[in-house]
Amino acid sequence: MSPDVAVRGRVSSLLPDFPWDTIASAKAKAAAHPGGIVDLSVGTPVDPVDPLIRDALSSVAEVPGYPTTHGTPELRVAAVEALARRYGITGVDPVAVLPAIGTKELIAGLPRFLGLGGADLVVIPEVAYPTYEVGALLAGAQVARADGLTQLGPRSPALIYVNSPSNPTGRVLGVDHLRKVVAFARERGAIVASDECYLGLTWSGRAVSVLDPEVCDGDHTGLLAIHSLSKTSNLASYRAGFVAGDPTLVAELLEVRKHSGMMVPFPIQAAMTAALGDDAHEQRQRERYRARREILRNALLAAGFRIDHSEAGLYLWSTRGENGRATLDWLAERGILAAPGDFYGPASTEHVRIALTATDERIAAAAQRLNAN
Repeated sequence: MSPDVAVRGRVSSLLPDFPWDTIASAKAKAAAHPGGIVDLSVGTPVDPVDPLIRDALSSVAEVPGYPTTHGTPELRVAAVEALARRYGITGVDPVAVLPAIGTKELIAGLPRFLGLGGADLVVIPEVAYPTYEVGALLAGAQVARADGLTQLGPRSPALIYVNSPSNPTGRVLGVDHLRKVVAFARERGAIVASDECYLGLTWSGRAVSVLDPEVCDGDHTGLLAIHSLSKTSNLASYRAGFVAGDPTLVAELLEVRKHSGMMVPFPIQAAMTAALGDDAHEQRQRERYRARREILRNALLAAGFRIDHSEAGLYLWSTRGENGRATLDWLAERGILAAPGDFYGPASTEHVRIALTATDERIAAAAQRLNAN
């Protein structure tokens, strides 16, 4: 075996199987349904990108030079203003905003960008987006799943991931919970990385950022908030996200990314600036998801499912009180594809994650099939 092949093998051996590869048979069964598949397994937007954003993208398509890793001043100011306007997040300096080539890339690389390694502990939620664990494993760090930080005992983590609203559960963490996480992290010298990609899709209650003054008392030290435009602005194909928070940490990330050539393309930066500056398109998209959620939620309840959490986000965290793989098969027989709960950790084997990201026609088809059974 050549050295380069050996290296590739060592890297891939660190990682779990790619989750979606494990549901190929269920996908094939769902696709064989006479009415076609209703794919509710992934959170991929299906609605068109708003013309305002497309116009901004094309308006700078002729610019030939390299973009800056830090992003344009206009983009960073637009991000700061959107965080304040939409979520009440104040006190963010534009210098402490850094665009990313999609938030999955940022999350997967964050432990390495922060210089973590084998001696460091990364804490992730018990039921969690798989990329938190993947990023820690790629850095060679240790991983602990814990929702209650007292579970860690005397151990001092280097990095704590928070995800509220949660993917996959839609659970929203309250101000008091987040304050405890911040206090715990500061006592032990840990960084808190808060994945807030679904903050703009809250259906009941109130979701707050880790940078909210109620949570951190206006002090962003040791805190990073990760935001995506994939969900509320339909920019998944654009790979458009950013991180904001502690200016010192953001500066450290910036230096690493500059040396690595990790730059968001200039037309994408222009599109992000337009998207962050306009709330109307975001509100329209949120209402589309609200309507789809209501249809799908009612159909699932009528079909005997229980829906847990799901106060926010693009998913209904659902169970029939059986192993999630059995539920996956039950849905596939009806032409509906979901994501089994075991994708997200050993504590979620009885659930499936059912996404709202399908057209109105496909959501209606799923509801009809559920109501027929």
